[in-house]
Amino acid sequence: MSETRMRITGLALVPPPTAADLPKVTPELLASVLARYSRSNDGLAAILSKVDVNNPEASIDRILKFVDYGHASIGGLTGGLAIALDGVSMWLAYKIFEIAQMADGQESSTRYITMDAANLPTAEEVGVPADLAPRWHDVLARAFAAYNAEYARLDALATAQPERVRLPADAKPAVVTRLRKNYALDRARYFIPLATRTNLGLVQSSRMWATTVKHLDSLPQPEARAAAKLIRDELLKQSPRLMRHSAAEKSYEAQAAQELATSLALGRARLSSAQLPDEVWVHVDRATPPFLGEVQSVAESLRHRANRYGQQGTATRRLRVSFAWNNMALAELRDLNRHRTGCRYTPLIQAGFYLPPEIDRAPHAALLADQLALTRDLMDRGSPAYLYSLLLGAQTPFEHSTHADKFIYEAELRTGMGAHFRYAEHLSAVLREFFKQVPEARDWVVEGTAEPE
Repeated sequence: MSETRMRITGLALVPPPTAADLPKVTPELLASVLARYSRSNDGLAAILSKVDVNNPEASIDRILKFVDYGHASIGGLTGGLAIALDGVSMWLAYKIFEIAQMADGQESSTRYITMDAANLPTAEEVGVPADLAPRWHDVLARAFAAYNAEYARLDALATAQPERVRLPADAKPAVVTRLRKNYALDRARYFIPLATRTNLGLVQSSRMWATTVKHLDSLPQPEARAAAKLIRDELLKQSPRLMRHSAAEKSYEAQAAQELATSLALGRARLSSAQLPDEVWVHVDRATPPFLGEVQSVAESLRHRANRYGQQGTATRRLRVSFAWNNMALAELRDLNRHRTGCRYTPLIQAGFYLPPEIDRAPHAALLADQLALTRDLMDRGSPAYLYSLLLGAQTPFEHSTHADKFIYEAELRTGMGAHFRYAEHLSAVLREFFKQVPEARDWVVEGTAEPE
């Protein structure tokens, strides 16, 4: 069993030397001063002159009482509060990114974390029933063994047949080695358990942290509730007033229970380790109000961009797009889930199991059968811990609804240079359907070929 435990650390930001002459404020003092600023004609200097920098707490209480703003109204004014989460499961990292849509953050890549059963939480930590714990640990240990074996085999294959890696012309030896290893890592990763410990860091305002922690505290998974407490304890050091309102809440709990019930029902009905063929769905909504129609063409909206970071016009910014895949492997879902705009939804089930063409399924049939049986037993018990029996090859339906400018950015990014080969397949398929409905965009959207960096 692992000796590692979840660890949450808050990072206090300090100004650089070049900002030595600027006013110094704590996160909550910043929020209260800006709140007062919005209800005053005195100007910022006058408000700051009334702040006792040696006793900021009294100033915060006085200003908040005067302004009479609700906590949610000013919580976004605290600036970014940084939290590092060590040793959380990949599932919890996924869930936090799903919840914290306003956060900026990074998670450890599967290329850089320990792939061994020692890097698993205990069954008790994640709520796996005690009588199933030995099976659970055995299956996941065997999954790590399969990962390591396939990585070694694929790395040797790429060494023997370098043309598989699509190396850039005149690549230096260090680049050749890195790309060869990435070729193997990115194809073996489908055996990685979703329970594997990872690390992530997020920066967001006190308001959004309070919502994130409240949501985590309302989930049925004990790991989520443990994380909520640890995050809250850290943030209370920086934003004590605004983080007090971050406990579990009835509406969050009710929706979490309903979503779990939906996932269990759908998961039991569709549970499979066979590979699902690709299927995509795209819906475009061009409707505009009768009193405010769109006069710009899609071409005019897109043609001025030098790259995907350029500004798009109203024709694509107002165009709604929903797109979905029937078989998004969790390996890809972990990254696509981080595109923050709009609504993203998945029941997080195993309706199939993806392995790339370079991996023969036959040697892994027993592992996949045992993993499937374990997932079924957990689902039959109604256990939210079924999530921790999944591997990154598990295929689940995934839907994302957003606007066309955000969709186009995602499609260009996930097919562009350095993109994972499977991202590129998924996004290229969606682009084909999008072009059928918005053909005028075809000449202006840069679909890449996922060439290695």
